[in-house]
Amino acid sequence: MIQGTPPILQLNPWQQSLAQSVTDPAVLLDRLNLPLSLLPAARQAAELFGLKVPLPYLSRIKKADINDPLLRQVLPIGEELVHVDGFSHDPVADQAAMQTPGLLHKYHGRALILATGACGIHCRYCFRRHFNYAEANPARQQWQQALRHLRADKTINEVILSGGDPLSLSDSRLAELLHEIEKIKHIKRLRIHSRLPVVLPERVTTHLCELLSNSHLTTIMVVHINHAQEIDNSVKSICKQLLKTGTQMLNQSVLLSGVNDSVQSLCNLSEKLVDCGVMPYYLHQLDRVAGAAHFEISDQQALQLLNELHSRLSGYMVPRLVREIAGETGKSAL
Repeated sequence: MIQGTPPILQLNPWQQSLAQSVTDPAVLLDRLNLPLSLLPAARQAAELFGLKVPLPYLSRIKKADINDPLLRQVLPIGEELVHVDGFSHDPVADQAAMQTPGLLHKYHGRALILATGACGIHCRYCFRRHFNYAEANPARQQWQQALRHLRADKTINEVILSGGDPLSLSDSRLAELLHEIEKIKHIKRLRIHSRLPVVLPERVTTHLCELLSNSHLTTIMVVHINHAQEIDNSVKSICKQLLKTGTQMLNQSVLLSGVNDSVQSLCNLSEKLVDCGVMPYYLHQLDRVAGAAHFEISDQQALQLLNELHSRLSGYMVPRLVREIAGETGKSAL
């Protein structure tokens, strides 16, 4: 290395792929053969909450179809700019639940670490689309405060890694955090909430699988899949690899207008999930975050969909229909 030259950071293949994500609305429209008339609103909405779509996910979106359910989850549109009463920047009171920078403690027995502010994809309905990650500062040096809180509270037996997306961290940084959590004797379970195995399956590396396999903690991976079209052979293969590590696989979905608000789409999703070894866990009513009101469906419609699911599917294939209400002691069933 030339004297004084900074070292070149070598990215892993998955990190290189993530760096190639589409972030320009014009590029997204061009690659999907969509009309340029959508561009002004897309650019304006993306200024408030940026566009980010990894290429593997992009490849599953049908071209020239403005109603594609995957496209609807990622395309910025003008409706995001409309103010709607009852929709706020912090719909589930995350800020009030922050015990230390980067750690949320809402419910008895479990606490959540915001391991990073980075995500693999920007979902337009994200309840943390306005979250102040700078204030939360979920960086490596701040983990120590979170870890001190975990050590001090012996009622906590489960840690949830969230973000952002915790799998946006490199394997080495994830291992560093995991090993610190493993040292806390009263912690029994580790839950990882991630969309990356779905939107960028190559993120599930051999090293990550070894990390999960070798942990003495009971590990649960909660993926986030809203539509059966999101599951291709690569996603199915990755789910099987994760299951081989002894990790339990659960899925949580958000009920979204124009995406999965039909009994057939929800049936297809549950069947595909179970085929992958992933159990349908939660079906969330939308968190009422500013900019996402156009995704909301009524509780009456949601309950009707749930009843129809019960009539079509085996009980274990029907997710729990829930809503998160700020200040409650857990998710509230509908």
